Amino acid sequence: MSFIKQRDAGDETDAPDVTDAPDVRAATLDVSPAELDEMASQMSALVREYFAGVAGYPVFPETSAAAVAEAFRQPPPDAPAPLARLLDDCRKMFETSRHNGHPRFFGYIASPSTPVGAFAALVASALNVNLTSWRSAPAATEIERTVVRWLGSLVGYGDASGGLLTSGGSMANLNALYVAHRTKSRGEDASHKGLRNASAPATVYVSDQVHLSIPKAADLLGLGREQVRVVASDESFRMDVRALRERIAGDIERGLRPFCVVASAGTVSTGAVDPLAEIARVAGEHALWFHIDGAYGALAALDPSKRALFEGLERADSLSLDPHKWLYTPVDCGCLLLREPAHAAAAFSGTEEDYIKVYADDADEAFAFWDYGVELSRPFRALKVWLMLRYYGVERVAACIAEDNALAAHMAACVEASVDFQLLAPVALSICCFRYVPPQFAGALHATGEAERARADAQLDELNERIMQAVQRGGRAYLSNALVRGRFALRASITNFRTTRRDIEATLDIVRDAARECAQEKA
Repeated sequence: MSFIKQRDAGDETDAPDVTDAPDVRAATLDVSPAELDEMASQMSALVREYFAGVAGYPVFPETSAAAVAEAFRQPPPDAPAPLARLLDDCRKMFETSRHNGHPRFFGYIASPSTPVGAFAALVASALNVNLTSWRSAPAATEIERTVVRWLGSLVGYGDASGGLLTSGGSMANLNALYVAHRTKSRGEDASHKGLRNASAPATVYVSDQVHLSIPKAADLLGLGREQVRVVASDESFRMDVRALRERIAGDIERGLRPFCVVASAGTVSTGAVDPLAEIARVAGEHALWFHIDGAYGALAALDPSKRALFEGLERADSLSLDPHKWLYTPVDCGCLLLREPAHAAAAFSGTEEDYIKVYADDADEAFAFWDYGVELSRPFRALKVWLMLRYYGVERVAACIAEDNALAAHMAACVEASVDFQLLAPVALSICCFRYVPPQFAGALHATGEAERARADAQLDELNERIMQAVQRGGRAYLSNALVRGRFALRASITNFRTTRRDIEATLDIVRDAARECAQEKA
């Protein structure tokens, strides 16, 4: 049946007459008000049920890849499934997932979502704006720019700073390195002898604790991983500033072209914070771009007891930080802050196509995020942060971050007070690295012979690797690992507003239980 009225023979226009067409369509994905109410009610109940019971789930499910595939791997459905079946499948998904909202999840730097953050993600998805520019999403653009200013102010960055939200720290670091290279390759610092030869290989300086996203970004930008110059760290896993100076000076003498130094405000292995003010001074002396990778740790500047660690952060040309790592925001939500946003606009200028060209006299209405990063299509990430900070207030969120830090210090104290654990790195923020040491190894670790100590370390590496696997699959707690000066460490990353001292102490007992199980299996 055709809904278009046929044109009379005498009509002079070729346009069809649609005045009699009904205002419905034959195929639609809209649902009735009753169906929408039922969906909203049932889905909200499911989320409420999950938040109320997340601590009751195993941290890691007792399952296998084959079992998960059997549950979820299926051909595309031709016919609709009832809502009840979809809800059952979502519950099955919860039962076969790892839960970073569990109070004893310490595996990776991934904070749990707050309830308001989860509902904010729903609201943003319902609106479904493509956050390319102001004209595409006026309200969402203003909210994101506001959130970026808030994040900058929370960590002590300048009032004139700008930037954008990203998928995470890796994308923020990629954007930062791109802007740094473009800015320092324009010849604005050509007076420096290290930058005179524009054809010389450009070098970026990092510590041996750098996050993998930095060398990956250098590789993607065509710089080559060999141009990422690695600087030794000190006994506290912080960049050695003297070694940095020597490395830069030596590279300049060899005809290389230093353009950027990257410091860490919270390394992912141990949580160490580099001496930011000293590194900023070196960067200034050599006219280098100063980037800080604070994806994990920068937001710890909200903890008054840690603020001194971040002295010099405000001098960075760019800074990455992740609300989804330590601001209790759902994935994905990273951020790149720029002290002078005009550098990014200049770096990305000339990359837009005619079809996205903005014609507006008002500067705010001409604003486009593609001038500050590589993404064009972008989701509305900011609402999660905007609503969460407004709902709880900064003071309450900062108190949670401070308590996470205190819990890591408590774990370190428990480790040091024990006879069967060894602390492998100082606790700077909320990461604690340690290993289990059975009594029979105590003498070997303090032996005068290097070979005997090396054998003991190798055996402890193998034992603690098995312990970690047993803890993870046991489902009562979840630890990850780090390589600390060549030694295998059990690593607890505490960025969870549900974790208590009891959880910390229980986790150490769970490690002991796993050690006994491993010993029995080997016997």
